[in-house]
Amino acid sequence: MTDQDLRLSRSPHTTAQRLLNASAARSYDPATDIDWDTPLLDDAWFWPPERLALYGTPLWERMDHRQRLELSRHEAAHIAQMGHWFELAIIRMLARHLMNRHILDARAFYALTEMGDETRHITMFGRLLATLGCPAHRVPAHVRLPFPPAAAAFQDITTFTSALIVEEVLDRLQREAAQDERVQPLVRSVCRLHVAEEARHVSFARAELREAVTHAPRGRLAFHRHLTALVASHTVPPLLRPDRYGDLGLAPGEARRQARHNPHHRATMLWCGEKLIAFLTEADLIRRPQHHLWRRSGLLA
Repeated sequence: MTDQDLRLSRSPHTTAQRLLNASAARSYDPATDIDWDTPLLDDAWFWPPERLALYGTPLWERMDHRQRLELSRHEAAHIAQMGHWFELAIIRMLARHLMNRHILDARAFYALTEMGDETRHITMFGRLLATLGCPAHRVPAHVRLPFPPAAAAFQDITTFTSALIVEEVLDRLQREAAQDERVQPLVRSVCRLHVAEEARHVSFARAELREAVTHAPRGRLAFHRHLTALVASHTVPPLLRPDRYGDLGLAPGEARRQARHNPHHRATMLWCGEKLIAFLTEADLIRRPQHHLWRRSGLLA
């Protein structure tokens, strides 16, 4: 394949058309493609134990097996609830993006297709959360409240980088959970469906982001490098570090402290960000001046 062929195969229009064809050939409906009557097994994990924020901490060592299983239930509920909110945020960003696009091209059609996917995923996460039976928690105020005004400044670069931050981080976790036979069959089914469709969303966001960076003036690109790093530093820690410890009868402050300083959890966060950091660095969206913010996100060592 020549360099020109490679550029064409990765162009936003070609990518969008390919993804439209793939979506038409194979899309999922969580209402019918997941067996919601699957019983929850008495002795199965709800999330891979090694990925739990308290894994290996002194608090973890004091827990018995049933308490650890219950911790995994609440962490799975946290992932479902955060996924629910962030999918809503992605729909909002894509809708705003479409207001500035010609609505009759393949790229716009695929963005609409993705919005339809995300709507079904939101319903799926909500149904999973109800099945898990854990209390609902609001998304932290420092994430939830600044989003509406901040999103007005996102434009295409930060829109698609923000989408990738959520999609690629969750993809690593859910792809592993879907393959882990220790995990509840229902949770695995939800993860399996989600990663199958999110793979297309990641391809779309990457193609759009490459195009946006290529045509961005130097000053605009510098602004969005910093803005996307700020987004990561504010959203990734609450996404990957649940704050549900009071529901489990744990001292919330001590549990948060142990999770924050847990080397196992730090390694998980770096692992979640490997592919994302590599791509954004290659796309010239992470430079040294942004490293401190990406380190604060937990995705960069």
